[in-house]
Amino acid sequence: MQPKQILREHVAKIAKLNDEEFENFFNRFELRSYKKGQTIIAAGDSVDREYFVLSGCLKSFYINDDLKMFILQFAMPTWWTSDYNALYTNAKATISVDCITDAEVLSLSNENREALCREIHQAEHFFRWRTNRGYVASQKRLLSMMNNDVKHRYEELMAQYPELYQIVPKQLIAAYLGVSRETLSRLHH
Repeated sequence: MQPKQILREHVAKIAKLNDEEFENFFNRFELRSYKKGQTIIAAGDSVDREYFVLSGCLKSFYINDDLKMFILQFAMPTWWTSDYNALYTNAKATISVDCITDAEVLSLSNENREALCREIHQAEHFFRWRTNRGYVASQKRLLSMMNNDVKHRYEELMAQYPELYQIVPKQLIAAYLGVSRETLSRLHH
């Protein structure tokens, strides 16, 4: 499927844009291709864009002072990712985003997103809905981390991303769950 069609179907689930509005919407994005292992956002960067994944898998992550990696998100096709604190507040990035696989994304600048929201009411509705959904997902993940044991969190992850185990190295899944690779190996059997 072409990038335009993927985005159109994604947006159409939430917002009703006529052909002219969607053309304007789509034209604000830039198509970008990245290779496996390539960094899109590094800690310390200025961030002025967010990314809609067309193909491949990205990860957003934080590395603490002890050099331990914490994965916030695996971004699969039709998922959005960025360092949203940096994007919305002009702070330097603390979250990094890189490619687990080769990936193709549509990139949208802050300036273009804000222009779309001013020009097209349904675009504003779409971005508000998407932000709310992301907030809810973050809350659910935080509550799961606080309340559920590793086995339950692993089962939740595999239910949400059934294909993940085929795509993502096991140590990254372990980092997402906050456990060692050995603990993960015991859970998977």
